[in-house]
Amino acid sequence: MSAVTTAAPAVTEAPPVARRRRRTLAPGRRLPATRLIGPALFLALWAAASAAGRLDPAAIPAPWTVVATGVRLWNEGTLSEDVLTSLQRAASGFAIGLTAGVVLALAAGLSRVGEALIDGTVNLNRAIPTLGLIPLFILWLGIGETFKIAIIAIVVYIPIYLNTHAALSGIDSRFVELAEVQGLNRLQFVRQIVIPGALPGFFVGLRLGVTGSWLGLVVLEQINATSGLGYMMFQATNYGQSDVILVGLVVYGIFGLVSDSAVRLIERRVLSWRRTLSS
Repeated sequence: MSAVTTAAPAVTEAPPVARRRRRTLAPGRRLPATRLIGPALFLALWAAASAAGRLDPAAIPAPWTVVATGVRLWNEGTLSEDVLTSLQRAASGFAIGLTAGVVLALAAGLSRVGEALIDGTVNLNRAIPTLGLIPLFILWLGIGETFKIAIIAIVVYIPIYLNTHAALSGIDSRFVELAEVQGLNRLQFVRQIVIPGALPGFFVGLRLGVTGSWLGLVVLEQINATSGLGYMMFQATNYGQSDVILVGLVVYGIFGLVSDSAVRLIERRVLSWRRTLSS
């Protein structure tokens, strides 16, 4: 009798199932120098249109003409003096507005009496066009530097106050109850609960205030001024020097972009504990 051997059935491995990649709804990884892409594209289009002769050089000079004019004004010393004067005005007004906005927001956000006295007044001030106050401030403070700094301070403090106060009002009441249970005093409550809760809104107002200081400066430096970027642009208008006007606008734009980027960088460092779409 011969032994019958049965071969074991061959085991076939199942093909690996491709794991389906989960779709993400987030914007994606942050690209380097993303904020420079837009200005670089605009500059490229401007240069291309100028090289192709699509722009009137008398109205909109080419980028290289604007750069040459800026270098000439800098070498002559006029541009550097105007830039320094504008920076001093903007810094003085911004410092006053920043201090006033934060102090008023804390007073209104931490006290019902303070809110009753301050919030309505600030919102009334917000409803009045700030540049419309220029004639009245000239009568009060004169035509010199004081009224310019005062107007810049008003332009700055309003967005800082509004956003900081809104952030304070939006703090969850459960954190207040937790602080009371933990036995925190007033100073500890402000340091551990109020300040962290108000920082996101404060930085939004800070960015708006920085931008507002430059926007207000453009107008104010064209009113009875003898120096500054706005004065330089006003004088260039009288002589039809469009290249000088564009130099002033470019410098204003650089100041605005750099200052806003600096605030963004500080915000990311201070609020690094947050998990947001932009992080």
